[in-house]
Amino acid sequence: MNAQHSNQPLSEVSRTADSTRARRLLVSGAKVLLFAGLMWASAAAGEIPVPGTPVPITLQTFVVMLAALTLSWREAGSSMAVYLAAGAAGLPVFAGGASTAALFGPSAGFLIGFLPGVIVAALLRGKARTGSVAQRALTALRYFGASLIGCVVVVYAFGFVIQSALTGAPIATVALASMGFVAGDLIKAAVASLACAGFSGFARH
Repeated sequence: MNAQHSNQPLSEVSRTADSTRARRLLVSGAKVLLFAGLMWASAAAGEIPVPGTPVPITLQTFVVMLAALTLSWREAGSSMAVYLAAGAAGLPVFAGGASTAALFGPSAGFLIGFLPGVIVAALLRGKARTGSVAQRALTALRYFGASLIGCVVVVYAFGFVIQSALTGAPIATVALASMGFVAGDLIKAAVASLACAGFSGFARH
């Protein structure tokens, strides 16, 4: 009897721990699917052609930044992996309703770059500090820097190198033709950083 009474609390603790882990996995999985869906929706929302490059402007970079600033690096990376896997499987999730072919076209490097880029940004963002206006401002600046490094520099690097390899154009030429993206991506990074710093209670620290 004594053994049974002493073991009962342990079993209850174990069940509680298992239940907590299951809930966390469920919530984490929901976040991953949500952002994978947002990537699809942002591609379907439309695109703006950029003169001199076959790669259009979309809202996808903004969604990548939001994922990096609100999810853990594992969740953020998983959301991009799910999105890319859906396209590779033939679902029309990329800009213009494209699917597998987009992973072998001019946009391939940028799409592939979303995965390492979002992980880098999520790792660099650090913890949000929101105790004062100054702390929130510093958090927003750190988020902005993380977004630029991960979601712009890393993504651009993959995009330029792979597009150069596929088209035969020099990397410098590809980079110069893609400068039309820079202003928009700076604005996206600023908006995402301010929004996520202001609502950092939704972020995982």
